[in-house]
Amino acid sequence: MKRRAGEREKELKKKKLLEELGENRLPYLTPADADFHQLWKTKYSKLIFRKSDTIPEELHQTVQESFLTLREHNCFFQDLVRIKGKDFLTPVSRILIGKPGCTYKYLNTRLFTVPWPTERYDIKYCSPQIHDACKALMRLNDYLHIETVKALQGQNLFENKEIKDTSVIDRKQNFATSHTEQGSVSKDQSSLCVPEDDKSLENRTSYNLTLLNYMDPLQMLYLKQEPYFGMGNMAVSWHHDENLVERSAVAVYSYSCEDSAVQESNEQELKGRDPAVWHVGLKVAWDIETPGLAVPLHQGDIYLMLDDLNMTHQHCVLAGLSPRFSSTHRVADSSRGTLEYILGQCELALQNLQTDSDSMALSLKSLEAAVVKQGEEIHNEVEFEWLRQFWFQGKRYLKCTDWWLKPMAKLEEFWRKLEIMTSLVLSEVRKEQQIEEQRNETISCFLLILKERQKLRKEWRARTRGCLMPSIHSCS
Repeated sequence: MKRRAGEREKELKKKKLLEELGENRLPYLTPADADFHQLWKTKYSKLIFRKSDTIPEELHQTVQESFLTLREHNCFFQDLVRIKGKDFLTPVSRILIGKPGCTYKYLNTRLFTVPWPTERYDIKYCSPQIHDACKALMRLNDYLHIETVKALQGQNLFENKEIKDTSVIDRKQNFATSHTEQGSVSKDQSSLCVPEDDKSLENRTSYNLTLLNYMDPLQMLYLKQEPYFGMGNMAVSWHHDENLVERSAVAVYSYSCEDSAVQESNEQELKGRDPAVWHVGLKVAWDIETPGLAVPLHQGDIYLMLDDLNMTHQHCVLAGLSPRFSSTHRVADSSRGTLEYILGQCELALQNLQTDSDSMALSLKSLEAAVVKQGEEIHNEVEFEWLRQFWFQGKRYLKCTDWWLKPMAKLEEFWRKLEIMTSLVLSEVRKEQQIEEQRNETISCFLLILKERQKLRKEWRARTRGCLMPSIHSCS
């Protein structure tokens, strides 16, 4: 219900914004504009940029090879996501790589990590090349974690210095170096970085997975036009990244396969951004006063979105002409999205199931409404958030590893026991010997969950029936 309410609210905001604009377009700036750096400093200071020549060449080589390896092994897939009750194929193809047992959910679709090599985990890859690709992306993850910590510490130190020193300092920098070492922090920003303890910093920068993206714009029949600023073709529409730890950073490594066939346009002849070059676009969320920002992305460039930038601002990806990969590193909220969590939930629910030592018959320990409700809610969670989500996506993960098959078999075993528990509840509530008030309370909460299960099963049957789905441009 909360998710649907949030989607409705977003649609209303978007509709209102477009109505206010009418036929007009909002202004946006690129590095060719005189006020570009000042706008970045005052309104987008928590976006940190790293040019490719500041990053170790050996890291570039292994990461870019990993992208090509995964593409050669057909490991990128379009996701079937659900928006306002309808299914759509994403125009961008993706694969999730990260800590074993982690998942990431966006637009009602749960992705399961292809695990990167991790001590104490027996991970069998389909080929040595896929192992090496996952290892390279784990190394990139470690590098980006260190860079993000340094960037946040730099912003904290810089802010403390600005508080003490109120004199006006002219900090003009060129595009290659501005916003790369410490970033510029302005009091116009929605909120300021404040000193924090090491644990908080670690929690908000320890990326536990990366969502890899790939798209070749020239193979797309249609790309949606950016609606507010007139920035041109979009690969990914305006959005906030979902299901992340609050105020956690996002780090993106961009690799566009530039070659001689795709030439940059002469910037002096252009008004706005160069359509041949990929860009990341940023805007203040639901704001029509502040100009947007379009930052060009070239081979091996990195950008970091620090602190609450992902909450206060929206970003999009503007397509160039060449194929492009990106590795988007996130601190996914793991409170409900890990294998460890869902196995723990199953064990919690099954505490209410007992076996008679003589007859081996199964029965429930308690019929209290709260206990029954907890067990049945976990039943729904296992079925609709895990098992159906996993198998709905087919055998895509088997192109990389079979690591998830054993955990899924265990979850299916738990699910069968939870089905037995549902049958036992039905059997028990039909009996007359229970106290009527307690019986009615149990029946009431039990039926609500069963109705929800029936509705969700109907929805999933409809989802699995469809094969060809329309494409969207509103995915994160």
